[in-house]
Amino acid sequence: MARYGPQYGPDITFLGVPRCTWDEPATYADADVVILGAPFDGGTSHRPGTRFGPQYIRQTCYLPHDGSRPSLALRVDGLQGDLTVYDAGDVEMFSGDAERSVRDLQRAVQTVTANGAIPLVLGGDHTIARGNRQARRHSTSAQLCRRGFA
Repeated sequence: MARYGPQYGPDITFLGVPRCTWDEPATYADADVVILGAPFDGGTSHRPGTRFGPQYIRQTCYLPHDGSRPSLALRVDGLQGDLTVYDAGDVEMFSGDAERSVRDLQRAVQTVTANGAIPLVLGGDHTIARGNRQARRHSTSAQLCRRGFA
């Protein structure tokens, strides 16, 4: 599957980090962290809109999207030299099919973890936690999965 790209807006990356494709491990072979978007709100009953979360998280920073965020207090730049971070875009998710969406997210998280990177999932509603949790349970890697909600 190619990088899913602009499902709910322009195809930008988180803080300008390099792009990759989650199902092509060669595109993130040196990654410490791979960001995955999970634009899903099919599990909500009253207030949908969390499907826009991954895109808005990527767009929110008012600083230049240059892949650098130095901390003057700590004298480090977590995105340049300390960690190698890539953004794989959004996992294709279908609002009307929670089971398929969870399965697709689980496959993406397992693939990233199996290749030695830590997946950072930007979501979506709480349904995405299921795919993330199942991927961790089936993973043989010691890497941790993280989950972020808008």
